[in-house]
Amino acid sequence: MGDRDRQPPSHQLQVRPQHYGDIGQQKTGPSSGPSASQVLAVVTLLPVGGSLLGLAGLTLVGSLIGLAVATPLFVIFSPVLVPAALTIGLAVMAFLASGAFGLTALSSLTYVVNYLRQVTGTVPEQLDHAKRRMQDLAGYTGQKTKDLGQTIQQKAQEGGKEGGGPGGRKES
Repeated sequence: MGDRDRQPPSHQLQVRPQHYGDIGQQKTGPSSGPSASQVLAVVTLLPVGGSLLGLAGLTLVGSLIGLAVATPLFVIFSPVLVPAALTIGLAVMAFLASGAFGLTALSSLTYVVNYLRQVTGTVPEQLDHAKRRMQDLAGYTGQKTKDLGQTIQQKAQEGGKEGGGPGGRKES
């Protein structure tokens, strides 16, 4: 409880304004008014800003009058305008969709053409390799057929020697 009553020592902070050159100070002397460049800026920008503000107001008033005149016309002609707007909207969407489909088809054809260009460089090599394999297979098949024919002929000759006749039966 005694600690609460004790207060830490207070530190005083002194703040003194610092002046850097002429910033923030008013000049004293015969020319204490705004500079010539400031007067020139106000003189040129005030009419420009005022005229632009006036044009913005006129545009707002014209838009409101146009909306007031056009709203009854939109209500009267809405049975014609709504289907016309829908038709035009659908036509624009169809045109954009056809363009997207055309670009898709064009990119697909480009891909296929590029793929075929890459493949055609290796096709002759693949054909030569397939031709060599077919020749090897034909030679192998011919050799096997020749070997099998000789084996059958040998067995037939052996059977003819043992059997003695064309039926393979012995005659007694």
